[in-house]
Parts: sequence; structure tokens; C-alpha cells
Amino acid sequence: MRILFLTHAFNSLTQRLFVVLREQGHTVSVEFDIHDAVAIEAVELFRPDLIIAPFLKRAIPAAIWRRHVCLIVHPGIPGDRGPSSLDWAILNREPHWGVTVLQANAGMDAGDIWASSAFPLRVASKASLYRNEVTQAAVEAVLRAVAHYQRGDFLPQPQQAAELPGQPRPPMRQQDRAIDWQRDDSATVLRKIRSADGFPGVRDTLYGREVYLYDAQPESTLRGAPGTPGGTPIARSGPAICRATVDGAVWIGHLRDPQGEHPFKLPAIHVLGDAVAQLPEISADAETGYREIWYEQRDQVGYVHFPFYNGAMSTAQCERLRGAYVAARARDTRVIVLMGGADFWSNGMHLNLIEAADSAADESWRNINAIDDLAAEIINTTSQLTIAALRGNAGAGGVFLARAADLVWARDAVILNPHYKDMGNLYGSEYWTYLLPRYAGKAQAEAIAQARLPMGVGEAREVGLVDEHFGVSKADFESQLVDRASRLAHAADYAQRLAAKHARRLADEAEKPLSRYRNEELEKMKHNFYGFDPSYHVARYNFVYKVAKSRTPLTLASHRRRAPVIRQRKVS
Repeated sequence: MRILFLTHAFNSLTQRLFVVLREQGHTVSVEFDIHDAVAIEAVELFRPDLIIAPFLKRAIPAAIWRRHVCLIVHPGIPGDRGPSSLDWAILNREPHWGVTVLQANAGMDAGDIWASSAFPLRVASKASLYRNEVTQAAVEAVLRAVAHYQRGDFLPQPQQAAELPGQPRPPMRQQDRAIDWQRDDSATVLRKIRSADGFPGVRDTLYGREVYLYDAQPESTLRGAPGTPGGTPIARSGPAICRATVDGAVWIGHLRDPQGEHPFKLPAIHVLGDAVAQLPEISADAETGYREIWYEQRDQVGYVHFPFYNGAMSTAQCERLRGAYVAARARDTRVIVLMGGADFWSNGMHLNLIEAADSAADESWRNINAIDDLAAEIINTTSQLTIAALRGNAGAGGVFLARAADLVWARDAVILNPHYKDMGNLYGSEYWTYLLPRYAGKAQAEAIAQARLPMGVGEAREVGLVDEHFGVSKADFESQLVDRASRLAHAADYAQRLAAKHARRLADEAEKPLSRYRNEELEKMKHNFYGFDPSYHVARYNFVYKVAKSRTPLTLASHRRRAPVIRQRKVS
């Protein structure tokens, strides 16, 4: 079928549905919901069989839904209505939640139900739940709804009046999740912040400044001294500060100061600066604290974890991770597994910190070199076999950093964005000009670099970006990962594999030194950072400040111009 997406943005859920429906053989085009006239024009140009709205912030025009079946993906259970569905579910400690696919009509979220899918509501942030359970439930429900529509014999179910509130629940306000530091225990504080992460954050006061709180994590050991008022900062660790609660403490990793020089989300330490310089510092290597990087070992397999917030990797984080990786390589192991984070493996450079730097160009240069230093260590590892274990999505330089490992294993639900060009035609580094042709071939390498489209793991395996994919859930993936990594460490041909890897690296180095790939890439990046064309700096600014796009990129809007594609055939 021809399916048109009307969406506010091409977010993670929309990307996953885009990939899955294309794998099912459907032709999918995307139009950003910018204006009624633009949406109506898109429908006229594409002439879709079906319209799906994966992520909207306003109603579909009546001129569209009266003439076409429009399916709305609502992140709530049947009968739930309103724009803050997941926020309320988290705050109210719902045991289960779900996704409902309903038909657009004159009432907000009140249309007939085509499909729904439920899941246990994990204790996690809104952003994490949305990227994982909500997205998976949306895929299941949308595929059922599409199948119903194709068969043509399904009657959508009217929502029962008794199930619906008289009006949609209102958007959650700041006062609904305001923290009372003198009364709220740690679990309540965490729940309130998680209900607003990553948007809009919880408004609060720190050192006399109004800030918004994000990225809350529990603390199991620290607590304020007797008599310490709740909310008092008592320690710092990495990018985060620790604040006392009535029964313990919590870590706050990121803040946003809307009145500050840089009114976007940044590490808490960066926002507060000298105000927290005298706080006791918890080592990043400690068992307690806000842990960004840690190592664990099972048998002869070492696991390096680095769950950086939103997958962004700053210069300092890359340097610390490189040190942790070198230390892991010195241990008595046969396999090193790079775990990334549960929600993201890596998304490359830390654009927010670059935007906040005194010189964005200089910080971009430092950041890309720090990532390259890490990638070089992984590529040149000859003492162990290495695995990049993608539990979460990866984008831009994060995709190629993963490909620096000998093997890339990904969870079935992972989405890759192996391109840089949407960031102002950024050329990219991380040795991609060496890695991509080696694993994908020269022709496919060029197609991947130009396509600017998200990629599922089935297609990624076909083009050489992924070696194996398995496990829809994280628990299933992690269980299989441990078993497969252990078997690799004890494989009868382990020594031959290691020797072949070493020989291949020597042959590649003799043909063209790794340093030449890096220098050539960085010469292009230098033009992006310091040249006359400001496209990268404009694109980064728009990304960081969340400037809405004025039009849909032509790579997505195939109804406006045919986008370049790598493959269109169904992936099993």
C-alpha cells in the first residue's frame, strides 16, 4: 500500500514504524505537520491508500480525515485521552499501560479503535519508556491495524462511552509534578522527574536560580547530614549533582536554565559551575555515584558500559571512555564487549556542549578528535576480539564507532542512522571512509552515505553494518549476548580468528595507513567547522534549540521528490 505519515517530527517511534512498514513492502512517504494547507497538498500529491499519524501535536484537518482513513497512534490505553498520557501514567504509578491506534474524527483521541497493545509499565523515565515499550507496542498495534485495513473486513470498535472521561485529561502542568523537597521521598522525586524527562523537565530552584531537572537516578548510599533540608546538594559526580531527600538522596544529571546564557539542556555541573565546585566529589569509578562508565567481567569476557545521556559523547567522556577501554584491554580476557547504554549505543558528538562552548568550531574539533582516538584504539586492538552490543539505537558517528569493533550485534528493534549530512552536510569521521567500504563495499558505502534514511537491523546486516541481530526485548538480547560472547571466547577457532584479524589489519595498514584515512576525513571536517559555509553551525543551532523545520526533507517526502534508496525489497 501507499502509506503517508503525517507527523510533527521524525522521532524514534516514527522512524521505527517507517522502517518496519517499508520492510513489509509498503511505500511510505512522510510529511511534517507544519500547516493544514501543506498537509492537504501532501495528500493530493501522494494519493495514499492510508494515512498514519505516529506523532502529532495538533488535530488532523477535517478536510483530510473526512475523505481518508487516518490512524492516530496514541500512547495510552483504550479510553485514555489527552496529550500527557504517558506523563500521567508514570506519575500515577499505573501498573500497565499501552498504545491505541484509533481513527481520526472530530473528537480528540475519541475515534474508533483499530488496534491496541499493552505492556507492563517499567519504572523508568518517560523518554526511555517511549523509545522502548511504547514504540514496540506501537509497531504491534499499527501492523495489526494495517492488516485489518488491507483485508477490508474489519469494523473498528467504537470507544465505549463509559470508558471515556467527559473531556480529555489536561496537559500535565508544572504544579502537577512540583517537588516538595521537605515531604517527598526519593521514589516520589524520581517519579516526578521521570514523568517529565526528556520534555519539559521539572521546574525547580537551585542556588537561587530557576532550572528544569532531568536525568534523575537513585542513590543507594549517600544521604544528607542530620538536619539537612531536602533538596540540598550534598555531592557531585561526573556531570551530576546529588540532592538530599527526606529518606536518602537522588542524582540529577542534567539541567536547563531558561534564563541562562545557554537555555538548553546541559550537564548539571556545567550549568551550576562554581556554585557546586566545593561539593564533595564522588569518583566516577566508585560503586556509588552517578555512573557513566563502568567495567564488569564474566569469565573471559569484559563488558564496558557507557550509558551517556541521549547517546551524546563529549570530549571529556570520549577521553574517559578511551582510558576505560585501554584498561579493559589490559585485563586477562579474550573478548571485550562495548555495551553503550540501554537506550542509545552512541549518537556521536555532544552537540549541546559544542553549542555552549566559547568556540563551537574549536570544541567540535576537540570532540571529533577524541572520538577518533577511541575508534583507533578499538580498530587497532589485536589482543582480543571485540563486539559492539547495540541494545539501543545509534546514529551518525556512533554507527561507525560501533563498526570499529570486529563484530556488531544488535537487538532486533534497533534503528541505525548511518549518516551525517542532515547536520549541515557534515562530512564525518570515526574512520568511516575505511570501515564502511570494508564492510559494505564501495558502491553500497556511497549509497548509505547519501541516503539519509533510518535503517533497520535486517537491512543493516545485508549491507554489512551489523553482523547479527537477535532478541526483541532487552532482557532477551542481553541473555543471548552473554551466551554468545562466552561461546566466542571459548571457540575452538579463537586463535585463528585473532590471527586472521591481526593479519588483515597489517595488510590494510600496508595498503593505506589508518592515519591517512583520519587526516583526509578531518581535512573535510575542518572545512565544516572553520570554513566559509556555515551550514553545520546553523544545523547544530537548530537542533540544539529545537527550531521546528519549515519543510519536510525531500529524502523523506518522496511524494515531492523521489528520494535515493538503498533497497526497497522486503527484509525477512
